[in-house]
Amino acid sequence: MKKKIKILELCLRDGMHALRHKLSASEMAAIAEELDTVGVDSIEFGHGNGLAGSSFQYGFSASSDLEYIQAVSKAVRNTPLSVIIIPGIGTRDELRAARDHGVKIARFCTEMTENDIAEQHIGMAAEMGFETRAALPRPAAMSIEDTVFYAKRSESYGAKVIYIMDGGGSMLPDMVYDRAKAMREALKPETEIGFHGHNNLQLAVANSIAAVQGGATHVDCTMKGIGAGAGNCPTEIFAAVLDRMGYETGMDLYRAMDVADDVIKPLFARMISPMAFDKDSLMLGYAGTYSSFLLFAKRAAARYGVDARDVIRVMGERGCTEGQENLCIECAYELAKAKGLKAPSTFAADNF
Repeated sequence: MKKKIKILELCLRDGMHALRHKLSASEMAAIAEELDTVGVDSIEFGHGNGLAGSSFQYGFSASSDLEYIQAVSKAVRNTPLSVIIIPGIGTRDELRAARDHGVKIARFCTEMTENDIAEQHIGMAAEMGFETRAALPRPAAMSIEDTVFYAKRSESYGAKVIYIMDGGGSMLPDMVYDRAKAMREALKPETEIGFHGHNNLQLAVANSIAAVQGGATHVDCTMKGIGAGAGNCPTEIFAAVLDRMGYETGMDLYRAMDVADDVIKPLFARMISPMAFDKDSLMLGYAGTYSSFLLFAKRAAARYGVDARDVIRVMGERGCTEGQENLCIECAYELAKAKGLKAPSTFAADNF
């Protein structure tokens, strides 16, 4: 029997970063209806920064959480739905709304060394009836032993799937394999391992395969690779590679190709900064900076007349993670000041 790899499709969540969170609820529902025909294991949706992410700090979405939840839950009939929460941003109110509309999976993303702040959230979500999962960002900054330590801590809180989240796309395949393998050996047999990769070093597919070979059974992907930075692991490509390698996904590969090209690709024209492998996205992977920082770094750099790569580099050196994108403004200001450049005295909301 072929080993089953479960693909979580998150073009309607991570892909929102590339679109500045500007898909409306009706647009998201129409896309979700198409995704529901592909056969992915689950679909994640909402603001790029998760429930309650719509804000001045992270960017305002075109619709509210409740509008997204209501619209998508009506459109999807066959595929379990997922939401992601950053503790301290998303609250029980958004979780209740998701539960009341049939969302089955709740994922919690914290800085790895601070994953204890998700303990109560995971417990609360489990009591609500969600399948609870934990995402641990910036594993490249941690030793294998520390990664295993925090994974076991998430397991003790009740997480059923624990993800290595390479949000900066900075990991190499051997780094992914070693961590996935060590986690598989240390965690309970019933606890599953997942991987979330970005393509800033053009290694998202290779790293996802390395995770599978190390013992991961859940992999985050997006149609056409749409997502923050240089994008995510492309669903249709990863499914094709898995099929060639003898793994089972349960997907209709032709249908995945059709949805990627006919439904998702046209969205690229709406990107203010087209998702591409360029010098700035390469810098994300090189510096180990979270991919959601890309547009923030570019805007802040343009505002202050500095190089976006320097902003990205400093964010990586500081070890910043998702939820701290607003620090790009401070960083660009400090870089401009150090170079003797004149900084603007006011900010415009649409610039950040």
